[in-house]
Amino acid sequence: MLTRTRFLLLAVSAVFLAAETTAAHADDETGFRSLFGGKSLEEDGWDGNPKFWSVRDGVILGQTTPENPASGNTFLVWRRGEVDDFVLRCSYRIKGGNSGIQYRSREFDKWVIGGYQGDFEAGETFSGILYEERGSRGIMCNRGQKTSFDKDGKKQEAQVTDSKTLQAAIKREDWNDYEIIAQGTHLIHKINGQVTAECIDEQANARVSSGLLALQLHAGPPMSVEFKNIRIKRTPLAGSRKKLVMIAGSKSHGYGQHAFRAGCILLKKRLDENAPQLQTTVYFDGWPKDSTAFDNADGICIYCDGGGGHPVNQHLAEVDKLMQRGVGLACLHYGVEVPKGESGQRFLDWIGGYFEADWSVNPHWMLEHTKLAEGHPITRGVKTFAINDEWYYHMRFRDNMQGVTAILSATPPAHTLDRPDGTHSNNPYVRAEKGQPQHLAWAAERPGGGRGFGYTGGHFHWNWGQDDNRKLALNALAWICQADVPAGGIASGRPTLDELKANQDFDVPGDFDFERIRKELDAAKTAAN
Repeated sequence: MLTRTRFLLLAVSAVFLAAETTAAHADDETGFRSLFGGKSLEEDGWDGNPKFWSVRDGVILGQTTPENPASGNTFLVWRRGEVDDFVLRCSYRIKGGNSGIQYRSREFDKWVIGGYQGDFEAGETFSGILYEERGSRGIMCNRGQKTSFDKDGKKQEAQVTDSKTLQAAIKREDWNDYEIIAQGTHLIHKINGQVTAECIDEQANARVSSGLLALQLHAGPPMSVEFKNIRIKRTPLAGSRKKLVMIAGSKSHGYGQHAFRAGCILLKKRLDENAPQLQTTVYFDGWPKDSTAFDNADGICIYCDGGGGHPVNQHLAEVDKLMQRGVGLACLHYGVEVPKGESGQRFLDWIGGYFEADWSVNPHWMLEHTKLAEGHPITRGVKTFAINDEWYYHMRFRDNMQGVTAILSATPPAHTLDRPDGTHSNNPYVRAEKGQPQHLAWAAERPGGGRGFGYTGGHFHWNWGQDDNRKLALNALAWICQADVPAGGIASGRPTLDELKANQDFDVPGDFDFERIRKELDAAKTAAN
């Protein structure tokens, strides 16, 4: 609980933080990226009811009229991604009514948004406050206040600046500059360079660390609101939190196979529930359209189709800059395959190995008699397990496995080499190693401090229901972000069959045998025990 003394200390420190932020960033646009280019809403990922939202003279316009009223608050939503820790800047102009900037918010219905709001209006009372749209706390911080909410929701507040003085600096029916700083639980609003509201939100059941960005058009009398120069800078997550960005590839194969969307959602859910030090966001359908996606990432996971169509092939220089910065990289299943040459060399540098056509193979087989790396954080709490999957093997690794640790190894059965030679099926090099152990998951460390992980399983979505297989992946995702892995690994409850069936890319085939899936998971669990 926040004592009054601690609250006052936090308020004082917040004053200095706000002052430092204002001084350091008043004219500094380094690291900011534009979210609106002035041409069209769709081009920059903005989505709202076209009855009310449009672009006019290079600015975003939200407008209601007597002939076209809004029955409820309606929002223009930025669909490119979610926002977490950031500095947001924009200019606004309002005539009549009330509006605001939603951040770390969620969608209750189409174009109906709730969460933190940087409020502003045509009137003289609420511009700059922190309001919780569709939330129980309402006005969280009035203008000129510093407030805090402790973990149980107890509120403390102090008036530090006169509200009328702040209002005097706001231009009526003219352009004003709005800035929002969200750093962990610390939220700051500014208008025209003046801090209007500051809040520390530690309420356990209400605070939000990530969510949607949106612009509000308020129900009620006719009004218009305009926005321009919208730009954002993502900042490193506050405290010891680490950020994982997951990229789920587009739909591929059949039901329950290469289920990248469903797999990423399931793994994110388990991380959210069991790894509080890690904040995970997922981008769907391939490479993110959000130009800010990786700006404050500590780790990236790519779970997608690979080879010549691997999304990273078109972004090698961009990803290499991230790797040089120390960002971790994990690639799952087909995501470990890239073409030999520049992409392959990058993968050797980034994650220590990759699937090379005419060298590696991709048979389906039952994984048994496995060996796990001893003493590595990724294998903490993991027991050997037996599951059937498309386990690629005979990877191309760095010379002498330099900086690479074999995490999961097994000897493939002889039948995996029964297929005729082909780019993925068989070749003389893999036949020469028949009967020898092969590495199916591995970890790599880069000279600059970054980490990599490769995992060749993951063809069948149902295998995420096997506890040790799932724990191995969860541990690895935390490890590449340089988050602590508990002594017993990241434990998580086995997904129900309904959870595993959720978020699939294809409809369920009429004859699909879910009872077989259930029995296989039960058998795999028994084998692990």
